[in-house]
Order: sequence, then structure tokens, then C-alpha cells
Amino acid sequence: MAEEKPTDKPEFKIKNIIGVMSGKGGVGKSSVAYLMAIALKLKGYSVGIMDADITGPSMPELLHLKKGSIEMLDNYILPFDTEQGFRVLSMNLLLEDDEQPIIWRGPLLSKAIEQFWNETIWGDLDFLIVDMPPGTSDIALTVMQGIPLSGLIIVTTPNKLVSKIVAKSINMAKAVNVPVWGLIENMSYVVCPKCKEKINFFGENTDLKEKTDLEILASIPMLKEISDIPEKGISLSDKEITEVLGSISEAILKRAKI
Repeated sequence: MAEEKPTDKPEFKIKNIIGVMSGKGGVGKSSVAYLMAIALKLKGYSVGIMDADITGPSMPELLHLKKGSIEMLDNYILPFDTEQGFRVLSMNLLLEDDEQPIIWRGPLLSKAIEQFWNETIWGDLDFLIVDMPPGTSDIALTVMQGIPLSGLIIVTTPNKLVSKIVAKSINMAKAVNVPVWGLIENMSYVVCPKCKEKINFFGENTDLKEKTDLEILASIPMLKEISDIPEKGISLSDKEITEVLGSISEAILKRAKI
């Protein structure tokens, strides 16, 4: 992180900044953010990923990145350029030990987010995906008030307990006037390997959809290929994966400025 206040920051333009949020942990928010980035990159767009989950960063694992991948230029942070063609910034890329805990209070966490935005040279991008932490506290507020988000995508699962907590994120976005583009329902169903029937493992929960009147942008099934991404990477030859990526990119591009 930069110790001195930088000056003369190079100008850059980011056309769309999308926050990926869920009030609840464990819904696969980071995996969805990663799939969004892949889907847009496959369409030929330039994509950056800001891992704003400072205390629980997941992007380095999903992207198979190692610590020490971040460089500085005149006191500005340079995001890491990955082999997949993304620009990525994550706290775990700045640590000497990627299992070192971040034991910071709220003001320091918020300062880190400010540096990730104000003191980072992102360059010109079509999309910047901001992977936000669970909850509605300091970091979420700093992102919503300090970064010019084009919109939020809320990740949920078809589970009543999850939906009630996710609703808090939606109401928070409304309170600070950040547009919510819609919902992505993760772990939406299971496909029977024999008969290919869709099985609603968690049932069908319509409470969140009815209360918020938000569109479900994509429904992502429970796939081993997705859970294996941190270990094996993504399989773009898998039909179910390509269908998921196609539905995600289609939904985003309907709302984006390109």
C-alpha cells in the first residue's frame, strides 16, 4: 500500500463499474464475480477485478495468483495483469503470507478500499467488477459512497434464511441511491446426471423476488466444475459452464454502457 500521498495520477476511463454484493456469506458471491469477469472477457471486453473483500479475499485463489504480484509506480498501485487478460487487485497479493489475517478496525478497512480506487492505476476498461464482502457495514458503505458504481448485482440462493439477509443489501443500496441491476441466483438447482431433470435442491423461494420486484438475471446450477475452479481452473469446454457464462454476459450487456 502507498505510504505517501500520490500526485499527478494518470487519467483513465472505466465505462462500467459493477458491484457484486450479498448480505450473506457462503452464497458464492466471489465465484459469481469471477464468472461475470470471464463471461465479459469472452465477449471481447476489457475487464478489471477489484477484490474489495479485504479480510477474506478470494480472487487470487480463483485466478490461481501468487502473493507478491503487485508493483508500484510513483506511489500508485499497479493491478496485476493475469494470463486470462484481467487486471486484478486483491489484498492477498500485497501480503507476504497469504494466510496472514487482516486484523483491522473499520477505518483502516475503508482506507484500503479508498486506496484500491483513488491510488490505483486501473487504466482504460470496459468493466470493473468489484467483489464486495458480505454484510452492510464499513466496506460496503465505502464502496457505495466512494466508487461511482454503475450498478449492483445481488447474489442470492433460493433459501428463505439467505433471502431475508440479502434483502438488507438491497435496502442499503436503495438508501444510498445505488441502482440495483438485479439478482443472480447461485446454487439455484441441481441437474440429475442420468435424466438431466432440474432438481430444486433448496426449493423455490419467491419471497425475495416478490418483495423487491428485481429481475433474476441468471440462475446458476450447482456444478462441480464451478466448485473445482480454485483447484483446476474453469473448463470452457463444458456445455453447462458455457450456458451459464452466456446468460450472465447477456444480462449484463443489456444494462451496461458500451
